[in-house]
Amino acid sequence: MNPVAARTSCDLVVVGAGPTGLFATYYAGFRGLSVLLLDAQHEPGGQVTALYPTKAIHDVAGFPAVPGADLVRGLVAQAEAHEPRMVFGAQVVDLVRDERSGTLTLSLADGSQVDARAAVLSTGVGGLRPRTLPVGHGWHGRGVAYTVGDPTDHTDEDVVVIGGGDSALDWALQLQPVARSVTVVHRRRAFRAHAASVARAEKCGVRLLTDCELLAIHGDDSVRSVVLRDRDGSEQELPATTVVGALGLVTAPSPFAAWGLELVDRKLVVDQSMATNIPGVFAAGDATSYPGKVPLMAVGFGEAATAVNNAAVHIDPELSLFPGHSTDEEQGTTMASDPTPLAVEA
Repeated sequence: MNPVAARTSCDLVVVGAGPTGLFATYYAGFRGLSVLLLDAQHEPGGQVTALYPTKAIHDVAGFPAVPGADLVRGLVAQAEAHEPRMVFGAQVVDLVRDERSGTLTLSLADGSQVDARAAVLSTGVGGLRPRTLPVGHGWHGRGVAYTVGDPTDHTDEDVVVIGGGDSALDWALQLQPVARSVTVVHRRRAFRAHAASVARAEKCGVRLLTDCELLAIHGDDSVRSVVLRDRDGSEQELPATTVVGALGLVTAPSPFAAWGLELVDRKLVVDQSMATNIPGVFAAGDATSYPGKVPLMAVGFGEAATAVNNAAVHIDPELSLFPGHSTDEEQGTTMASDPTPLAVEA
């Protein structure tokens, strides 16, 4: 997790340390590639770590339910089995391919550079920040929050969640068993969240207010109450210890177009091998687009394996695309390669 040297090299660089990027890092090690994982955030896990570390994820094969933080820890442990380099707080600002050698050079915001034979871009939906509450200015850290980490931090609190999507209802359901009261406020008539989540919230006692908006936050050193206004203009004041903004995320502009990568609706266009239009550059996960794409974590894991195995063949055409079975690792019979990394002076 040390900073990248002024100039370093590897067989494969993976950009983005969300679930897809972590699994790609494991697979690159399994194939015997030297791999460097880069992420602009300061810890692994991407959106899972940032937004729902305690939320149970139900659509990962083999796990009826796994908390986000546990899944990330498992993916990190899996990736570390092959001793990759993982560098966090490293923002990639440019990617250039040398037409003669085929080498990819990635430039980082701190001025360092990475030379690689191939790259897998697994940046998800890009740099994210929560959409802030219109009346939340000045209250952040004093009762206004934009994520829910440990629900027990809100034991016996009056919590008001602003938003109508899945995150709003998921957080409300996590908080309801420990909070004194939980109210979800949505400015539209119908919730965008999954209908089953809305029904569960109603059943377990979460108060759901629709056609209603947050008008003001009151308090002293911390939040004490909120003022809500419904569609008819009627106002009501509710006790509130914590106000959770769940209005969605704002994405930072992607640099992909400037790098010469083909995009559709701000997503990377890939073929069936997860290759982009730049030779040696592959992509996987939510950053990609192709006909029939299903944006699920489970799909991203498969895309990561596809991207890495095709990248391995790009690096060494003598390799088999099929990697062998992971169950053969302990017997030393995998089909991983031992390519010689690029020699670059530090």
